[in-house]
Amino acid sequence: MKYSNAGFVPILVFLLTISAFGQKNSLFPVKDLKITWKLLTNNYEKKPENLSSITLENTGKKTIPSSGWTLFFNYGRHITPGSVIGNVSIEHVNGDIFRLIPTSGSFSLEPKATNIISFVSEGEVLNYTAAPDGYYIVFDQDPSHGYSLTQVTDLPIVDSTVHFVTPADTYKENEFVRDIPVDELPPILPTPAVYRKQSGNCVLDSRTPILGKSKFPKESDYLANEISSLTLNKAEVAEDAESSAVINLEFADLPNEAYALTVTPTSIYISAGSGSGIFYGIQSLLSLFPPDSRAKKNEALVVPCIEVRDAPRFGYRGLLIDVARNFQTKDQLERILDLMAFYKLNVLHLHCTDDEGWRIEIPSLPELTQVGANRGHTLDSKEFLPPSYSSGPDAGHMPASGFYTRADFIDILKYANERHIQVIPEIESPGHGRAAIKAMDARYEKYISQGNEAEAKRYLLRDRNDKSVYSSAQLWTDNVMCVAMPSVYTFLEKVFDELIAMYAEAKAPLTTIHLGGDEVPAGVWENSPLCEELMKKEGMASVDELWYYYFSKVHDLLKSRKLVLSGWEEIAMRKTMLEGQKHYIPNPQFVGDDFHVDVWNNGIGWGSEDLPYRLANAGYKVVLSCVSNQYFDLAYEKSADEPGYYWGGFHDVDKPFYFIPFDYYRNTQEDTGGNPISPALFVGKDHLTDYGKSNILGIQGLLWAENVRNPEIRDYLLLPKLLALAERAWAPDPEWATIKDEEKYKEMYNEAWSVFASEAGKRELTRLSYLDGGFKYRIPPAGAVVKDGFIHANCQMPGIQIRYTEDGSWPGINSKLYTGPFSAKGLVKMATFSVDGRRGRVISVEKLDK
Repeated sequence: MKYSNAGFVPILVFLLTISAFGQKNSLFPVKDLKITWKLLTNNYEKKPENLSSITLENTGKKTIPSSGWTLFFNYGRHITPGSVIGNVSIEHVNGDIFRLIPTSGSFSLEPKATNIISFVSEGEVLNYTAAPDGYYIVFDQDPSHGYSLTQVTDLPIVDSTVHFVTPADTYKENEFVRDIPVDELPPILPTPAVYRKQSGNCVLDSRTPILGKSKFPKESDYLANEISSLTLNKAEVAEDAESSAVINLEFADLPNEAYALTVTPTSIYISAGSGSGIFYGIQSLLSLFPPDSRAKKNEALVVPCIEVRDAPRFGYRGLLIDVARNFQTKDQLERILDLMAFYKLNVLHLHCTDDEGWRIEIPSLPELTQVGANRGHTLDSKEFLPPSYSSGPDAGHMPASGFYTRADFIDILKYANERHIQVIPEIESPGHGRAAIKAMDARYEKYISQGNEAEAKRYLLRDRNDKSVYSSAQLWTDNVMCVAMPSVYTFLEKVFDELIAMYAEAKAPLTTIHLGGDEVPAGVWENSPLCEELMKKEGMASVDELWYYYFSKVHDLLKSRKLVLSGWEEIAMRKTMLEGQKHYIPNPQFVGDDFHVDVWNNGIGWGSEDLPYRLANAGYKVVLSCVSNQYFDLAYEKSADEPGYYWGGFHDVDKPFYFIPFDYYRNTQEDTGGNPISPALFVGKDHLTDYGKSNILGIQGLLWAENVRNPEIRDYLLLPKLLALAERAWAPDPEWATIKDEEKYKEMYNEAWSVFASEAGKRELTRLSYLDGGFKYRIPPAGAVVKDGFIHANCQMPGIQIRYTEDGSWPGINSKLYTGPFSAKGLVKMATFSVDGRRGRVISVEKLDK
């Protein structure tokens, strides 16, 4: 990872020096303090709350005093005031950061002693992601530095008030999946519009010439590089060839992104009317290669003969990657671009700024990355941001800290453009803006100290006299820009223009900039003198009108640069009164301004299930980014061992697969709590009109990164869900989605799911094990039941191996292979395995002797 700010390394060295000095002179050795968290119960006192405990244990030989230290930790929930028991107070600092302070003189931890602290907080705790984390100690004598705790344990989550998914539940869920032979499966994923398998094969090697460079130079070079990476020698790009065994890239009068692919025993023809169409034809050709062809270099590649005529269903096939909450390096992001390209996704929505991080260098505003791209222990955010999401007290460590230099970002744009992927940068505003706000505060202080007030205020983002009180969805109390300040728009113009210059240098398309616009909390701007002054000047009746003022202004800024404004659904909504209550409606003010709206808030059971359709029907251009089906950071299932949030529901691979873009009411099966729903929930909801359908730009999956702390977790949450997204974004509307007969619908859906599950289990997961060095996708766990004295097992995706032990030990790659029901005594442990030997989650099945 690169750091361009010259002061970064010396600051880090200084902090490490302080760390060593402070620990030497601390009140007690931090390594001696052990933390144990335990869930005591959910549904505490029959309320939507939980009761849990943190036990402090002194494992050392020195007494831990009752004062002189503070324990900081991360926790994403409100703690109920007055509920803390255990001779301490717990205070909310900001965001997800809390501090635990011992009540002076109340207790001391003698060696081997413990102190149990209990507290009540909102919601249910259903997995370890929801537990407190990121513990570190700060001593009063050295308040500027913290020390991470190394002895931290979360006890098993056990709660009789909650039904967690069992192996029997999983078995029942998988029972209708039919194991389909490979030769009966569609040969390409996402499924082409039309394909016809032919007899015979075409054999390729590095000597097979590629014709068509004059028409499609970028795509010719790409294909040559791909074949070279798979074969023993470098592939050739040529203008003509004497041999009849050639790959031909040809122009044809086809729509943008459409292609035709023909494979005969001696030749391969890919034809299209655009470079993108040729590129997608190449991806289909690559997907015809054996799925393990990337495991080693090959002398030759055998391609089955086929005819394909194909075009995407949607022009927008997107994936949001959040690098603001936790950073991903340029190399890691390029791997995601390769993955997207292979499955024909064409938009990377890069969430590169938020409260917790600013990740793109803007050279004229160096504070954005000096302050906004670093997290560590701080109470004032003057040098860096605080340690959100368990990032610890020390600044400068991945993934909390890091950013793309200008050169990095240009490289990313070039890499994406070569793969026909448009990168949409998201600059969150006016909410979710804390990283930028604090960075510009630092800039203000720098110039004020130099006596240059005008320069200090040039890019200032907050009213320094604002006394408004609010709390955002992520518990921040100071994360919203002041829309009444001209300097906010000066700041955005500067950022826009530098981004535009980067895209121009990369020769990459830039049609829109995403400005966020979501989750501005109640209470914002209400006690800002500058906002009051603007409202009086403009004749505004309430602070709500500041919202429309802001987006009218930023729309004009982008329009003058020939760019479209993108944002979350709030940019297209207007507050009004209905029967004395505030009510949201599509805002008629901006309907004709070509706003592109990512609509996420269709949470099932929340009341706004029809919001995407209402906005499309009203005339807004909508990207379906629905929390009901496409939030990949949500946990796969209700299991304590599954990572991920679950506030918007549980999202297994079937959620994005069974999503019907134009009528998702039809097969929505559960609410955000994972509970079955009745079709009556959608009575009275708006349905998508034909006009509304014309305003649906496409769909995207979203991977928010609060819990993405390494590439392995990212891969686990992303895959194989992305396969289902690709299928739904590219493939034609499936027949099962439109059939009216309910029994026939269920039969056809089960068959379609069986096809997809077999494709994934027998082909695509193998491919992913080796693509770009291998992705650490989630391996679906086995399901199992005991029936008639025999243990029966199955898997969501046919083709995945199940292995087991009968002595209580964890299964390994050489353990017994499950081939059918078997009899066993006592505790049996089972696990699924990938082709490269990785193990999925271990389950236990116990057969009791009668």
